[in-house]
Amino acid sequence: MSPPAGPRDLLIAGAGGFARETAQAVADAVAAGTQSWRLLGHLDDDPALHGRLLDGVPVLGGCELVHELPDAQVVLCVGSARDHTGRTRLARRLDLPAERWATVVHPSASVSGTSELGPGCVLLAQVVLTAAARVGAHVAMMPHTVLTHDDEVADFATLAAGVRLAGGVRVGRGAYVGSGALVREFTTLGAWSLVGMGSVVLHDVPPGEVWAGSPARRLRAAGTPELAELAEPAEPAAVRGAAGTDAGAGGPDAGAGAGGPGASAPARRAARQGEGGGPALGGRGRPGDHDETAAGRGPAVRMGSPAT
Repeated sequence: MSPPAGPRDLLIAGAGGFARETAQAVADAVAAGTQSWRLLGHLDDDPALHGRLLDGVPVLGGCELVHELPDAQVVLCVGSARDHTGRTRLARRLDLPAERWATVVHPSASVSGTSELGPGCVLLAQVVLTAAARVGAHVAMMPHTVLTHDDEVADFATLAAGVRLAGGVRVGRGAYVGSGALVREFTTLGAWSLVGMGSVVLHDVPPGEVWAGSPARRLRAAGTPELAELAEPAEPAAVRGAAGTDAGAGGPDAGAGAGGPGASAPARRAARQGEGGGPALGGRGRPGDHDETAAGRGPAVRMGSPAT
């Protein structure tokens, strides 16, 4: 028998708060034996940070160093509520093959065996995926986020601390859901939308809009970076990864048929039960099939135990 593989080298692109939390999750996973990483350090494009130690982890240099360390896996830990397009732009710029993207799962996270994660995801402490949740690539889930049955979260979305999604919710590509937000069952949060912290979402949020309050209501259009990403065409195959573009994808309005983000709530319920034309949630399709592109995605990871 061949000896077991050793730990994989890992680079964290980013050096802010989210990146530091991810580094701690890596250390905790290694200590618990749930994942096997050798964290090389942070990468950041701010020269003032180069050579510094962040919680004992060095900042090695700019993000382009990923190309000088081809055997290391990479996780993207950039972006904020003020501009949640950072991970998308960085993935497009680095243009790495799908197998380079790492997925980091804190050992206290609970991910059901019927749930799937795309590559490049980060799940921090006490995240829960209960049953048949499907998560795309480069999704960030902060502590105590809960996804219940049949939820779908598309690529590059961010779920801040304490977010709760009821069953059958769809979170669109690049959407940002603020801390403590509650989302009603069978609700869709459109691509590049933003839901304010503490909001109670009872109705669909259209793409590229900011909603907040209890119940949540429209405040304004999303910021310029988000609206620019909403209009962005499908990315090159090298960025999308091995899975390519999802069937029927093509732009911000993709999926407006049966079961898609633009469909009515009854139509989406029918699609989830296999009665409509959208992707049913009985194991068919891939995370993010409902959304406009599959940027950065490689093969989905069937969870139950984290990939190492």
